[in-house]
Amino acid sequence: MRNCNSPMDLKGAYMMDNDNSMATLWKDRRHILWFPITFDKYRIANGRIYCQHGLISQREHECLLYRILDISLVRSLGNRLCGTGTVVMKTTDDSDPVLTLKNIKNSRQVKDMLSELIEKERIRKGISGREILSNGDMYEDSYEDDY
Repeated sequence: MRNCNSPMDLKGAYMMDNDNSMATLWKDRRHILWFPITFDKYRIANGRIYCQHGLISQREHECLLYRILDISLVRSLGNRLCGTGTVVMKTTDDSDPVLTLKNIKNSRQVKDMLSELIEKERIRKGISGREILSNGDMYEDSYEDDY
């Protein structure tokens, strides 16, 4: 398996959304086994990560990439067999202190891509480590979530 270090490696090219207003670096949806048949959609564009949930009643939220403090990857045996995994991100965002990309394809490559994009966004915005860590003291190291 080759390393995917850029967003272009994951999907082959940058994608344009339907209205052609923003370049999407990555998008996927939550998988059941290896089938992407859920109504949870994830997208990275414009220095933000977007999460959309629901069919009838839709809910979308976004988080600026530079607000992500910590990224972890969770892959159960079932995830490994199906080629999926869950990326968990702790953020300084008040509305979403923990963002979860559940059961996504190529989860390790997505986690690595996110780490790279987060660092680039922090450099681009001129955010120092002290500014980020001063807001991150409110999180505990242990949290429970169902995967």
